[in-house]
Amino acid sequence: MTLTEQHYYNALNILYGGNYSRLKKIQKQCQSWKKAWSAESKNCADLNPEKEWARLKTSNVKLLLQTDVSYPFFLKNAPTPPFGIYVLGNIDYQQPAVAIVGTRAATPAGKETARIFARTLANAGIPIISGLAMGIDAAAHSGALEVGGKTIAVLGTPLNNLYPKQNENLAKQILKSDGAIISEFPFNREYTPSDFLVRNRIISGLADATLVIEAPEKSGALATAKFALDQNREIFVVPGNINNKNYAGSNGLIKAGAAIVTEPKDILDYFGLTQKETTAMATERKMDAPETIIFQNLKKQPAECTVEKLAEITKLEINILNQTLALMTIRGIIKELNGKYFIN
Repeated sequence: MTLTEQHYYNALNILYGGNYSRLKKIQKQCQSWKKAWSAESKNCADLNPEKEWARLKTSNVKLLLQTDVSYPFFLKNAPTPPFGIYVLGNIDYQQPAVAIVGTRAATPAGKETARIFARTLANAGIPIISGLAMGIDAAAHSGALEVGGKTIAVLGTPLNNLYPKQNENLAKQILKSDGAIISEFPFNREYTPSDFLVRNRIISGLADATLVIEAPEKSGALATAKFALDQNREIFVVPGNINNKNYAGSNGLIKAGAAIVTEPKDILDYFGLTQKETTAMATERKMDAPETIIFQNLKKQPAECTVEKLAEITKLEINILNQTLALMTIRGIIKELNGKYFIN
C-alpha cells in the first residue's frame, strides 16, 4: 500500500492525542504530514500508520484533510479549523446551514422550541448542525430528522466512543437519513471535559449562523456563540424569562448585540426565504458556499457593490468571485447594473 498524507496525519494525531497545538507546530516545521511523520516516528516504534488506517476503513470512517475538496468550505475558512476531520456518513451539504445549541439540562419548553426551529429550517432545506448532547442538541437533531432534513452531529469524543451513550439510536437515525457524525479526535483517545468546548468551534464553523436556545451563564452554548463571533458568523438567540437561570447567558448575548428571534420565520427572512419559498430552497435556489458568502455580504451593504468591493469584503479569489457572480445573475438570485451588484 502506498501511504498518503491521510495515513501520516492519522498516525500523528494518535501520537499527539489530538493535540491541535502540537499538530500545528509540527506542520509548520515540516510542511507535510509525511515529513512530520519521518521526524517523529522514531518516538513511536509501536505505531503503524497502515494498521491504524485499516481500523478506520473497517469502521467506514473517512478522514478529510484541509487539502481535500470534500473538506467543508465554511469550516476551512474559519479560524483554527481542524487539520483533519473523521467522518461517518455523508458530510456534503448545501449552504446556508444553522447550528442550534443550548443547555443539556433544557426545560421541556426549550426542547420543544429547538425541535420546532430545527424542523422548520430543515424543511426549508437548511442543514442543522449540533453536538449530539442531551437537551437542546438532541431536540434539534430530532426536529430535522422528523422532516427528512439534513443534520450533522459534531462529537467531543472519537467516533469509536460515541458520547453520550443515550443518543446512540439518534446517531444511527442521523446516518440513516444521509447525515453525518464527525470528530477531529483519533480513535481510542481518552477524552476530557475541555474537548467538548474545543469541538464547539467546529459546530459554529460548519454553519452560517448559530441559534442559541436556553444557555445558562456558564455553558458550552456560550462558548459556541463566542466561536461564531470570532468566525464572523451571525448569532441568533431565543429570549427567555429573566428569572430563569437557563436564559441568563442567552439574555446576556442579546444585551451584547445578538439578534433576537422568536420564530423560525425570523431566520428564514435573514436568509432571504419565506415559508412559501421553502420548496424552491430545496431545488432551484440551492446555493453553494461562495454564493452564500456573496449573498449574505450583499444583504449587509447599504448600496450596490462593485466586484472590487465584493472581493474585499468576501475574501474570495477573484476568479471564483467573477464566475459565481455570473451564475447568480443568470439564476436571478442577484442583479447587475452598470457593473454593480445587488440583491434581486
